Amino acid sequence: MAAETEGNKLGAIRDNLYRSIAPYASSDRRKAIQQIFETFLPYALLWGVMIFTMSRGYSYWLTIGLILIAAGFQVRIFILFHDAGHGSFFKSRKANRVLGYIAGILTFTPYEQWTSSHARHHATVGDLDRRGMGDVWTMTLDEYRAASLWQRLYYRVYRHPLLMFGFGPGIVFLIGNRFTQKGSDERGRKSVRLTNLALLAILVVAYFTIGLRTYLLIQVPIMLIAGAMGVWLFYVQHQYEGVYWARHDEWDPLRAALEGSSYYKLPKVLQWITGSIGLHHIHHVQPKIPNYHLQQCQDDVAEFQQIEPITLRTSLWSLTRHLWDEQAGRLVGFKALRLGAGPTPG
Repeated sequence: MAAETEGNKLGAIRDNLYRSIAPYASSDRRKAIQQIFETFLPYALLWGVMIFTMSRGYSYWLTIGLILIAAGFQVRIFILFHDAGHGSFFKSRKANRVLGYIAGILTFTPYEQWTSSHARHHATVGDLDRRGMGDVWTMTLDEYRAASLWQRLYYRVYRHPLLMFGFGPGIVFLIGNRFTQKGSDERGRKSVRLTNLALLAILVVAYFTIGLRTYLLIQVPIMLIAGAMGVWLFYVQHQYEGVYWARHDEWDPLRAALEGSSYYKLPKVLQWITGSIGLHHIHHVQPKIPNYHLQQCQDDVAEFQQIEPITLRTSLWSLTRHLWDEQAGRLVGFKALRLGAGPTPG
């Protein structure tokens, strides 16, 4: 009887929260078009200036400075791509697909395939029994102890910052996204082919106009820097102190959204560049809320104001935690292997 009462209470809280956020889960064409202009236009202008500096023989360091800014805009383009994939940026499904394909080409990411993979991520985040679906590979402490030497070595290399945020993004965006994923449907496979053909066409045009050298000296660094920024955002959104993980029979989707997705409170300029994706707890509660409504939702809904944010400084903690300790219910570092299991921090 007590369990039933508690269940009814939780259900009421859940229903109240979804009613509170419902008004924000709607698209606004004016805001969407404004974001397109303030994102794609500066990005195109930056490309024009960088081509000019390269063609006139200016120091490459000047171009590097512009590349850093352009990388920020490419991250923002990916956020618009991300919203289109959730069907939240525009009301029109066709408009979202058009934006998704264009932004996907600019970010070297096949729209339909990524959208399908990302939907699986939303459906399984925080579920220990459904890991490996669009997430950052995370082993439990017991799994790591039971693994072979080569499996341990592979995992340590995978989780090393140099690979995760250095070489990794380039491997994913420049190489990995050129291939269809296991289990991808025909729409996903078609999006990979179309994206690859579009990128090939860009290379051909670049060859006959600005030259491949100029194109690659601009595009590749943008991809590597923007990719590192994007991977870091995705990493810290689900790898932080106090994060929620549970076995499937105990897994709760609302808790996974509120406690398994971070509130990454960034400085205003970085919040703008990243399209408020740091408000990830809201996004996972209701993915239909477009990025341009997330901050207002955070400000207006009392339940979200109770979420403890992480900051740029505190988010660095995530770099030292690699394993999930089921007994302690927390992320720990490899140091925990020497100290023993339990609540001892790594």
